Amino acid sequence: MDDALGQAWRDHRRHVLDIGFRMLGNVGEAEDVVQEAFARLVRADIDRIDDVGGWLVVVVSRLCLDRLRSGRRHPTSPEPDVGDQAADGALDPADRVTLDDNVRIALHRVLERLTAAERTVFVLHDVFQYPFEAIAEIVGRTSAACRQLASRARRTVRAEGARSRFVVEPAEQRQVTERFITACAGGDLDGLLALLDPDVAGEADVGGRVGVRIVTGRDAVAAGLFQFFGPDSSTTLLSLPAGGEAGVVALRAGRVVALVTLTVRDGRVAHLDAIADPAKLAPLGATLGL
Repeated sequence: MDDALGQAWRDHRRHVLDIGFRMLGNVGEAEDVVQEAFARLVRADIDRIDDVGGWLVVVVSRLCLDRLRSGRRHPTSPEPDVGDQAADGALDPADRVTLDDNVRIALHRVLERLTAAERTVFVLHDVFQYPFEAIAEIVGRTSAACRQLASRARRTVRAEGARSRFVVEPAEQRQVTERFITACAGGDLDGLLALLDPDVAGEADVGGRVGVRIVTGRDAVAAGLFQFFGPDSSTTLLSLPAGGEAGVVALRAGRVVALVTLTVRDGRVAHLDAIADPAKLAPLGATLGL
């Protein structure tokens, strides 16, 4: 891969994949969109693009919007019932319901009530904090119209949220999650240590005979995170709000390998709960399109 393209892939792939995932609700389809965006970048003259990251955001957003409008991924289409897709007897029904509710309601059940344009504006502005002026060029509307779309989307989210326990991701929670992912993916030990509370504890349900592993203390938790999610692990981390708390899903070789919930207090991670049991993760993989 050309040096410039390789750098663009390393610097921006996860971010635009996160955007595609939020808009489409399906990791597989988001991967397709991101691949198409980078294919277009290959055909473009990258040296003449001032802001490669911004260019990729625009292309990915427009590709997602096209999919939503065309009905290939219409926001009101019913989600498949993933309850029967786990291996027989592999998952306790109570665990399945908890995982299903936390992920599906928090991520997409409410967004399905929005139109394609509303969903695009809401995700780009309220989740990723892009300005309305930039979003206007993507959706082909004026800035004022985008503000109205965002306002309408928020009313729908609040109304649906009251019935479905949906909680909009707080700004602090989103910021901590992004810093957590960036530090892990980039191997930034100092950045990760600064983000963890000195008395942080981590619990991981790995299943089997091992059951639950518990690690305490900032140094030990950081070392474990780098071992499993660091830059040498070939893992992609995406933000995934779960049950009103900050969440991160870890993907490796086309499958979900962990779901980590972060308890955030005063801008730091005070506790981590991870599900790494493949049986319990099976419904999540099906929900995400993997």
